[in-house]
Amino acid sequence: MSIPKAFISYSHDSQKHKKWVLDLATRLRNTGVDAILDQWELGPGDDLPHFMERHLASADRVLMICTDRYVEKANAGAGGVGYEKMIVTADLLKTIDSNKVIPIIRQSGTYARPTFLKSKLFLDFSRDDQYEFSFDELTRALHNAPLFVKPPVGNNPFDPIKSPERSGDALAKLMTVVVSMFESQSHEDMHYSSLLQTWSGSRTMFDILVEEARAEGLLTLDTYRFLQITAKGKLYALQHKLVN
Repeated sequence: MSIPKAFISYSHDSQKHKKWVLDLATRLRNTGVDAILDQWELGPGDDLPHFMERHLASADRVLMICTDRYVEKANAGAGGVGYEKMIVTADLLKTIDSNKVIPIIRQSGTYARPTFLKSKLFLDFSRDDQYEFSFDELTRALHNAPLFVKPPVGNNPFDPIKSPERSGDALAKLMTVVVSMFESQSHEDMHYSSLLQTWSGSRTMFDILVEEARAEGLLTLDTYRFLQITAKGKLYALQHKLVN
């Protein structure tokens, strides 16, 4: 199974917020997600735009940690947040139904997201007392492991019930084959193998019905596997309208 890669986009609002994001990314990595965070990847002299472009392009999902300052920067196109927004927006325009971006609400008292994310479903991390529930939702989304799996579509409960084939119906089906062959040839004898070739069902059912027809006195079967229709069998054919 491949490891999902998640790029974390956020604004450096405060040291407390940076620590919260760092803890989130650390826990994601501990739960099998390749979380990409600038606090691990970048050092003095590194190229910030290159870091963003490279990891945003290769990430499976982008987690946008929405705070009031983050939303303001994204909408204004300012700073690193604005640059990330520009890259992500271009990607979304290519795949309009993309679910690559997951907005994460961190600010309290509001669910504000960048304008281009208004239509996206978000995860609410604004309340610390609901953190575990939200984290479970997030990791399930990243691992494509939903809590509830859509069940397969069952049978229509209003479909009419098909009655099982009755023994008498199956016997009439056999006798139809026998009578048809009898009518098409000049002699009385019909070989078992020739009848079997014209039978549309299984050989097992054919054998059972031949024995039933013999027991009813409709057919005879000699040691050379030749069958003959008896007088009773011919009467059966007339009564069941198997012949004109």
